[in-house]
Amino acid sequence: MWGWREGDEVVLESGERLPEAEAHYLAPVEPTKILAVHLTYRSRVEEYAAKAPAQPSYFLKPPTALNGHRGTVRRPAGTRFLNYEGELAVVVGRRMKGVPEEEALDYVAGYTCANDVGLHDFRHADRGSMLRVKGQDGFLPLGPEVVPASEFDPEAFTLRTYLNGEVVQEGGSDDLLFGVAYQLADVCRLISLEPGDVLLTGTPANSRPMQPGDVVEVEIDGIGCLSNTVEEWEVDLSGPGEQPETSANTLHVALAVSEEEAEKMVEAGRTGG
Repeated sequence: MWGWREGDEVVLESGERLPEAEAHYLAPVEPTKILAVHLTYRSRVEEYAAKAPAQPSYFLKPPTALNGHRGTVRRPAGTRFLNYEGELAVVVGRRMKGVPEEEALDYVAGYTCANDVGLHDFRHADRGSMLRVKGQDGFLPLGPEVVPASEFDPEAFTLRTYLNGEVVQEGGSDDLLFGVAYQLADVCRLISLEPGDVLLTGTPANSRPMQPGDVVEVEIDGIGCLSNTVEEWEVDLSGPGEQPETSANTLHVALAVSEEEAEKMVEAGRTGG
């Protein structure tokens, strides 16, 4: 059921009120599709000593990846490199197709916090598609709520990610290679964006693995703070298809070590997460 926060309470569509601390949050959107961008923060490009992309590139996450505020993120048994990525999420308000950059923000319904979780034990298998890495159930917490577009400026924001209360990521609009309007206009040239669709706009430097028991929070000034807890999942991912593996690409991306150092770590058996 939809609702909204008023102080220490949540007000439901029915008019019922309940203490916010007792509310069970679902993802505050119902998208037909979720699009996410690869490298788009300067700090992350510099961290990887990568060449800055001339244009953004994208991948899709399925709606089944959605998770909510205070929800649990599960790390499958036998895997180690489950990374957080704090991001600004854009929620489309009306159909977008071929909208120019200067008009793109007029089509936005609102904004929310996102954690674009990635299981990099599958990095060797996915390459750019991110289906196994980023598309698993519950790998996209959003929330705690959508702030109306009229109340938030995507051209002047600061994002922070906290791991057990310590700031581990910080970035914002001044660190973006490609702004929110540019990304929206770029995507909708090719793909029709429908009301409720979500665009994840990238993450700054210092994405690192989470451990069971960790509490991860993504805070964006003017929106709020999304909080989730990591737990060990007793289910492993054995069966047909690619299996989890600690590859050099896993270490390069999950730990932000150089490709050369990652290769040496694998050869020496130094693959701890």
